[in-house]
Amino acid sequence: MQASGYTAVAALGQARAPVQVSVILPVHDAEPWLDECLGSVLQQDFEGSMELSIFNDASKDKSMTIIEKWKEKLEGSGILVVIGGHDSPSPRGVGYSKNQAIAQSSGSYLCFLDSDDVMMPQRVRLQHAAAVRHPTSIIGCQVRREPPNSTERYTRWINHLAPDQLLTQVFTSNGPTVIMPTWFCSRAWFSHVGPFDEGGRGVPEDLLFFHEHLRKGGGLVRVDQSLLLYRYHPGAATHSVLETTIWTHRVRFLEEWALPHWATFTIWNAGRQGRRLYRSLTAGSRCKVVAFCDVDENKIKKGFYCYEDSQERPKPRVPVLHFRAAQPPFVICVKLDLTGGAFEDNLRSLHLQEGRDFLHFS
Repeated sequence: MQASGYTAVAALGQARAPVQVSVILPVHDAEPWLDECLGSVLQQDFEGSMELSIFNDASKDKSMTIIEKWKEKLEGSGILVVIGGHDSPSPRGVGYSKNQAIAQSSGSYLCFLDSDDVMMPQRVRLQHAAAVRHPTSIIGCQVRREPPNSTERYTRWINHLAPDQLLTQVFTSNGPTVIMPTWFCSRAWFSHVGPFDEGGRGVPEDLLFFHEHLRKGGGLVRVDQSLLLYRYHPGAATHSVLETTIWTHRVRFLEEWALPHWATFTIWNAGRQGRRLYRSLTAGSRCKVVAFCDVDENKIKKGFYCYEDSQERPKPRVPVLHFRAAQPPFVICVKLDLTGGAFEDNLRSLHLQEGRDFLHFS
């Protein structure tokens, strides 16, 4: 259903051949970045048919003026442009805007683009080729961060996860292992999984879609080339989602998707994050926790963790062991890449298999 305000307008109203790829572009007050973003659509070297589907979510700046300017350039190069939106007092949110942009588009494949990012010329071509080979997968890519030194650990994680880790590291605080600004998938698969949650500001619509994608057996593929300039700035929509909201979704997905496969498990980290995970679990999952493990001699010396807020009597007392005395499988609540390699060396020394013997929840 089209939002009130103005109607989507398709270029070249006559009958046309089916479009292969729709670039999905939600826009809200994107004036500082739109010229560079739209220019990157024009520069794509994909030889198939493309359209750009823009949904303007109540922008109050000059975003629409910039879009109209680029519409002529894009259509002159054979890229169809569809523009929709609304001019209500308040934006409806990223999930709603993406759903509207998809609904008004017609491509067999969807290439998601954020209005503050820039595609490399080969992005659509390479991700389309991967999506044809993997029709039930979300296709991602490596990224280049702007500014270059922002979120260095996160960027390294995005770009260097091994193929199997795209599935085994889906529970970490980093969110989707194939990040939303790089997503590319078939329309048929999106329709099978979606749509996006339209709860608006504060809702992690990408994480919720990602979890549903995995529930339905979807795959994850990353094109190992840097195909997107991924911009970091304080106004990015991701900053509107509370950490506690993300945490709750992560815990519930861990309990749904991983913990049923284990009769018991150990939480690696007897400190604040490990205890927080334990307290966040349902009673049924807490019963499976046989121990915490750590390297901190003070925590190990105490011998146990007592869950003081528990309604159970007696209150649960969970042993705290040295990691070498603990039994896998482990749910690891230690941040990666923060201990100068000490934690990673300890983990490697146990010769465990990620996914089967341990999962990261850091």
